[in-house]
Amino acid sequence: MIRPGEHDFPVRSATDIYSGRVMALRSDRVVMPGGRVATREILEHPGAVAVVAVDDRDRVRMLLQYRHAVRRRLWELPAGLLDVAGEDPAVTAGRELTEEAGLVARDWSLLLDVVPSPGFSDESVRIFLARDLVEEARPDLGDDEEADIELRWIPIDDAVAMVFAGEIVNAVSCAGLLAARQVLTGDYDPRPTGSEWVDRPVRFARRRDGDD
Repeated sequence: MIRPGEHDFPVRSATDIYSGRVMALRSDRVVMPGGRVATREILEHPGAVAVVAVDDRDRVRMLLQYRHAVRRRLWELPAGLLDVAGEDPAVTAGRELTEEAGLVARDWSLLLDVVPSPGFSDESVRIFLARDLVEEARPDLGDDEEADIELRWIPIDDAVAMVFAGEIVNAVSCAGLLAARQVLTGDYDPRPTGSEWVDRPVRFARRRDGDD
């Protein structure tokens, strides 16, 4: 008899359902502890980064951005997909900080790695803390959602209060803001930017780059 924690959930078969520009969907047939084979639909994600950018007045740069899935604008951190093959996530974070928030940071550290929806997706997001900031012009973002972004400096304590008031609901942003507040108060130290990322997704990147 298998004791709890010993079963390794082997995959009997995997079937591709859909593959798009930023995600793919597959169906896995997974062997359960009692021997039953169950279907698990998995959303493959390229992975992403987000940035808590804090200035010398302990204000954080926030974006108010339209999100079509929920049909409204949400307060969020600057963030973006890992959509350049082989790129260091810290480099991706720096580019997204400039493109979305109009900032360059000279001091980088790592706050968190989070998996927002592990019940059905392999998405993992690496959240950085950026300090020693310099304003820089944002590039032309064309006519997509990013062109409608509203930028605002919000004191970190006010941003945390917005999380608890239900005014900031993006999961990655909530986690990043709460973690940054603990680091800024000296309760915890951030990690180096190159720390191991155990759950970084690889399946979609291999599919996208023709390696799968």
